[in-house]
Amino acid sequence: MGKRYIDIPDFPSLPAPVYFRYAEFGPDRHAAAHCHPWGSLDYVSHGVIHYEVAGRRFMSPSRYALWIPPNTVHSSHNAQAIVYRSVYLAEEHCRDLPAEASTLAISDILKSILNDFARRDVKIPATPADVRLAQVLVDQLHQARVCDCYLPYSDDQALLRVLEGLQQDPADNRPLAQWAAQLHVSERTLARLFVRELGVSFGEWRQRLRFIGALQALETSRGVQEIAFDLGYSTASAFIAMFQRQAGCSPEQYRRQARTA
Repeated sequence: MGKRYIDIPDFPSLPAPVYFRYAEFGPDRHAAAHCHPWGSLDYVSHGVIHYEVAGRRFMSPSRYALWIPPNTVHSSHNAQAIVYRSVYLAEEHCRDLPAEASTLAISDILKSILNDFARRDVKIPATPADVRLAQVLVDQLHQARVCDCYLPYSDDQALLRVLEGLQQDPADNRPLAQWAAQLHVSERTLARLFVRELGVSFGEWRQRLRFIGALQALETSRGVQEIAFDLGYSTASAFIAMFQRQAGCSPEQYRRQARTA
């Protein structure tokens, strides 16, 4: 069976300076490489989507969104079902936003407006109240913290062996010292390489990988304890604490919200 592609809106011009798009995509969906003359903020309220943007890899888990500037080639793939939100911005709203694709930490206000508009299927704000909400959303977007990339990657051969090894087995609990010994470098050298190349520590990168794995696993019927052990946690409580920090809710709350969505 060939790839299942997502239909990409093909506007002759953007219908409004701020335009909203909502969709639910089934598992194993692809968006072919494309670009458009407007910027877009892509947010997945449930699930995880993988992007290729101008040769870089991005993921957009819950509480983060991907900013794609105008005229930037991008494609995407989601392995499991997702609930998708997107905001298209005319160029005049993009001038003070990052010139390169970036992961943004979205505020609760921004998230609430997105979810409210999606619930009411507001694509083009028309009432005075909705126009004001759209302006608040744009203001919040300009104030959003830039994270560059939630799960950064590197072409460094030493780092690549560690990153690919962890992706193949997120439950691998080997400490950094053992990875360093396998690569014939010191633990301090490898720790510095993580921070210099990825901007995060080894422990933070592995935790983010496990969080993404947890989001995907929670879309299935597997129990929380089973998911925790599969991701390398010795207790379900340790896993729940990590998830709470990352998602702002417990795994079961996230699962219930996903079912409601």
